[in-house]
Amino acid sequence: MCLAIPMKVKTIDHTTAMAEVNNVDYEINISMMQGLKIGDYVIVHAGFAIEKLDEKEALKTLSIWKEIEEFSKNKNGL
Repeated sequence: MCLAIPMKVKTIDHTTAMAEVNNVDYEINISMMQGLKIGDYVIVHAGFAIEKLDEKEALKTLSIWKEIEEFSKNKNGL
């Protein structure tokens, strides 16, 4: 099983980009993607953008991750 996280592209520089999730920036490799633009959402796995998502799907997935995080905190009494 692999986990891939939706991230929003903030800057692009040739084959790398800065992407953000939860107000944290990550440098990602975009060499497998064509036609990405700033503001696009991508699925990132192991530092590589592997698929472009539409904003609605990306935000839906991020909302689910947030629910899991909150459940985990509440379950563990944090």
